[in-house]
Amino acid sequence: MLVISSSVSIPDHEIELHAVRSQGAGGQNVNKVSTAIHLQFDIRASSLPQFYKDGLLTVRDHRISTDGIITIKAQQHRTQERNREDALERLRLLIQSVAIPRKKRRATKPTKGAHERRIASKKRQGRLKSLRRTLDES
Repeated sequence: MLVISSSVSIPDHEIELHAVRSQGAGGQNVNKVSTAIHLQFDIRASSLPQFYKDGLLTVRDHRISTDGIITIKAQQHRTQERNREDALERLRLLIQSVAIPRKKRRATKPTKGAHERRIASKKRQGRLKSLRRTLDES
């Protein structure tokens, strides 16, 4: 059972874990032993509260497919058990991130001093450019 918060948890049967061989360099251990873990979690078919489901389905994350399936591949560690723990922890953090309310952005105006500095800088640049002009001697 994966505990998300004090009141929310996911039963083990809703999370699919598959052991596969890791990618990349690593020698004999990587080539012979299936230590990497592929985790799949179907958001829509889960027992999560609707609040979490809606949040996860609106999050733009490459790990969440358009079908609502979260896929996480863990292959950092040398042992299957550590990779399993890592994958479950990453799933837990992803689900918890939905529960954190996002702050609304408040539009702000530049201060009067900032506005004046910008205008002064533009005038200074304009004067500098005007000095670069060739003088017309007619």
